[in-house]
Amino acid sequence: MRQLSSSGQQALNDVAQRHGFSLDAVQSMLISVSNGNGSMAQFSHPEFGGSGQWMQGGMTMIGDMFNNNLKGRVDSLCAELSRLNSNNSNLYVATPVQPDWWGPDLRWPNSTGGQNGLRYAWFSQAHRLAIETNGQVTIYDTLDHQIGGVSQQQSGGSSVTFSSQYGYVDLSQLPIVSVNGVAPAKAFVAVTPSYSHSNTNNNSNNTNGNSNSHTTGYAPAPATTSTTSSSVGQSDIFSSLEKLATLQSRGILSEQEFATKKAELLSRL
Repeated sequence: MRQLSSSGQQALNDVAQRHGFSLDAVQSMLISVSNGNGSMAQFSHPEFGGSGQWMQGGMTMIGDMFNNNLKGRVDSLCAELSRLNSNNSNLYVATPVQPDWWGPDLRWPNSTGGQNGLRYAWFSQAHRLAIETNGQVTIYDTLDHQIGGVSQQQSGGSSVTFSSQYGYVDLSQLPIVSVNGVAPAKAFVAVTPSYSHSNTNNNSNNTNGNSNSHTTGYAPAPATTSTTSSSVGQSDIFSSLEKLATLQSRGILSEQEFATKKAELLSRL
């Protein structure tokens, strides 16, 4: 039963006193009336003659079927509790709205499911797939995939795949948008500005016949540019290795899959 507010508790005390039932019996009947959406109730309590049924409009049955006085009191009680339940918005303590596990930025998933401690939600229009494992929520960009389902494979490790119009695809093939609401760090590529300035000053002296030529220039050395490009490439590879290690530690990649992709990245160094 939802928690009664202080005003709701007082209202039930007043009802109990007016109808001559205990507070426990009235609370029990309120639950039955609430479960019947205010129009019916199936109850069982000693003060109501055992098991019975009430329907809005006058039909009341109690275990003590020949006790018409009790039947009338039960009918009157149920009718008042029905009105109280539908008209008194302050009867219960307000229940805070719990946010969806995938966060406030996504709404109305096309499909949801879960198995083996993993659950997912797919948002077609937003092109997003939310995966929750061990309390960690990862949001993926689904690109142009139309996802039909998500499954977790346990043989030879643990990996997550999803089905789309392209068949079964490993989850690691999708770009990560955020982890627990935080976007992943992107590799910073430093762009070295290139300056080229040439100034030629020719000064001829007709008297002494001397000639002076001066040229200045600024340009990044090729070796420096090559080193910068190599450093950026290595940074991208090391960043990818860190992401693979994270996926493997979460059980999304198997050890074999991690070793294969790691070897492929290291071969580029």
